[in-house]
Amino acid sequence: MDDSVIVSPDWLAARLEDPGVAVVDVRDAWEYGGIGHVPGAVNIPFDSYRDEAADDPGTLPGRETFEDLLGEAGIAPDETVVVYDDTHGVFAARFRLTARAYGHEDVRLLDGDFSAWNREHRTETEAPSIEPTAYAGTPFSFAESTLIDRAGVEAALESDAVLVDTRDPEEFSGAHLPGAVRFDWRGTVDDETRRLKPAAELETLFADRGITRDRRIVLYCNTARRISHTYAVLEALGYDHVSVYEGSLTEWLATDGEIETGSTA
Repeated sequence: MDDSVIVSPDWLAARLEDPGVAVVDVRDAWEYGGIGHVPGAVNIPFDSYRDEAADDPGTLPGRETFEDLLGEAGIAPDETVVVYDDTHGVFAARFRLTARAYGHEDVRLLDGDFSAWNREHRTETEAPSIEPTAYAGTPFSFAESTLIDRAGVEAALESDAVLVDTRDPEEFSGAHLPGAVRFDWRGTVDDETRRLKPAAELETLFADRGITRDRRIVLYCNTARRISHTYAVLEALGYDHVSVYEGSLTEWLATDGEIETGSTA
């Protein structure tokens, strides 16, 4: 597993005193302060970096909004950011995708979540002292991003790309993109350890659904949260041809895109 994408709790524990590493906790403030957090972590709650009304696609919050969030959290553009939640990493992965969309180069997902960290490593409840920064990102651009728009999805439908729906069976049965395969994002996580399954097992899980390295892969869900996690896993495994439909099924349905219903074998 590529540690430039996903890092282990031990990797992070060894770098907590590194001034070039910033840790971001995306849980609600009451969890961050009441339950505890990774030492030195700053809190940027999940709802703060989503905005369906922003000019940028899907639920991207807008560059200036995101710059303000990171600046207030004391994060600099050249820092290594490690992000976590307590929901197997799905909300943290969404933060990672958002930060990458606005040009932050080095953003890594913690393998596991706060519960996994808490089993073997110390926590604290007091928030660290923060010195705000003048954070500057880059404007979002589809051309410079792994994210694609509706036109990109339409082109994928005319190619040999595999469209991957990461939602629940009931959601998939109700409506999905034509020809899509369903891959439950939670299938990558070991319920006991709360961490990702071994790389070989993950490769088999993807291959069983036709998600292979030789094909272009287009991920979607409802609002690009669950696909953010699957994207991080695929990237960590070294899959090169992966695109993320930021608008996901919410946009597709709102613009009268063609759908299919019912489950598949």
